[in-house]
Amino acid sequence: MKGNEKIIEQLNARLSEELTAINQYMVHAEMCDNWNYKQLAEAIEKRAIDEMKHAEKLIARILFLDGRPIVSNLNQIFIGAEVPKMHENDHEAEEGAVHNYNESIRLAAELGDNNTRVILESILKEEEDHIDWIEAQLDEIKQIGVQNYLAQQIYE
Repeated sequence: MKGNEKIIEQLNARLSEELTAINQYMVHAEMCDNWNYKQLAEAIEKRAIDEMKHAEKLIARILFLDGRPIVSNLNQIFIGAEVPKMHENDHEAEEGAVHNYNESIRLAAELGDNNTRVILESILKEEEDHIDWIEAQLDEIKQIGVQNYLAQQIYE
């Protein structure tokens, strides 16, 4: 089915964001694992896997619309040197994603592409869940201090 070029362009832009997030989150997960913050590493890796699933949905939709998925474009990746900065960088990425998904949903609705809209809305919900989790981590750091927070992330 030949899709609207504006929709395909938006889907590829969201795909670039997802692929960027996967890379950023995997590096953060591996850094946490290296520091023995196993619980945090697993949580961040799970978020990276969620982003992989988002990328998969976007690629499938682009192909369905007879578009060409562009997987070689990455946005700038922001690696935090310490855990709080990782959370801040990831939060910024997720906020950008939520804003951009809302714009893409608006366009899909405007152009009458309701199946694309539904797919984007399902991804948006998960991105908002990611923000909620990251904000909870940042709040915990503020409330109990970074050392106590990090001590909770270690387990054998």
